Amino acid sequence: MTKRVTPLWWIKLTKFEYWNWMAFYGPIIPVWLYLAVKARSITFFTAVNPACSAGGFLNENKMQVLNLLPKEVVPFSKLISKGQTTFPELTFPVVAKPNSGQRGRGIEKLLSLEDLKRYHAGIDEDYVLQEFIESPIELAVFYSRMPNEAKGKISSITSKEFMTVIGDGVSTIEQLMEQNDRYRFQLKSTNLAVRSLILMEGEVRVLEPIGNHCRGTKFVDQRSITTPELEQVFDDLMKNVKGFFYGRFDLKVESLSSLQLGKGIKVMELNGVNGDPGHIFDPNYKLLSAYKDVYWHWNRMAQIAAFNIKNGIKPLPVSTVWSTIVNKFKP
Repeated sequence: MTKRVTPLWWIKLTKFEYWNWMAFYGPIIPVWLYLAVKARSITFFTAVNPACSAGGFLNENKMQVLNLLPKEVVPFSKLISKGQTTFPELTFPVVAKPNSGQRGRGIEKLLSLEDLKRYHAGIDEDYVLQEFIESPIELAVFYSRMPNEAKGKISSITSKEFMTVIGDGVSTIEQLMEQNDRYRFQLKSTNLAVRSLILMEGEVRVLEPIGNHCRGTKFVDQRSITTPELEQVFDDLMKNVKGFFYGRFDLKVESLSSLQLGKGIKVMELNGVNGDPGHIFDPNYKLLSAYKDVYWHWNRMAQIAAFNIKNGIKPLPVSTVWSTIVNKFKP
């Protein structure tokens, strides 16, 4: 009997983790407007993180934000301009990412200078070259703190399971991918030569080393590992960081126990107001619970913004934010 395969369009329709951001956030825009009225500013979010452009909304500057952090937690990272003709001395592999990119756009793991030259020739904006961290555990940790308080709160921890297949000695990688609904979404974007390979029995192949949901990574809710000790780790990490109060750390560690001790943390990115609490996209999470958690984060954001506005931080004008949106999404 032929196995019935659920159409991808049906999976995308019925599982909100696959919805685009407009479909997911659209129904709760009235909540956003309510919070804007409370904060007395439609663009209140731009006052949340004064240390970065627009609080980290849309035209975020990855290098600008990374430079806020203690050097010991940031991998080697270098901003490369589009017009640059020489490169710094590098140890490959490295990760290249647009300096203002979002949601996995334009991120690549580069294995050689030839890969870098190809990437450089094909990108039309400034980008960041970053040391590839080999630590096995990648997490997204959402942390926020009121500006007048010494202690903050971790409200989301998400682990990432990369798109990985295990060979059986018979099936091609494409056939193995077809057995997993999440991986089926990635078939067209996976190199044809890779898809045709047959792995030995038991051979493990990571097909996508970049931990973005839109590139086949599974997000798993890990809030259960939150402890007062872990929150103290992030309080200590951010105590000397001025003007950043709300955001999501994308980081790697050797183990969860080392994370609890604050050891060996490497932060690849720190996202501001545009960051999602990743745990809501765990495939077992319910839509209403996700919306409840989004409301908590938006409300937290509005509280921080209201405090900052009261103390002299001015949100960007609506016209400036609107032009940013238009320029970001114009064809």
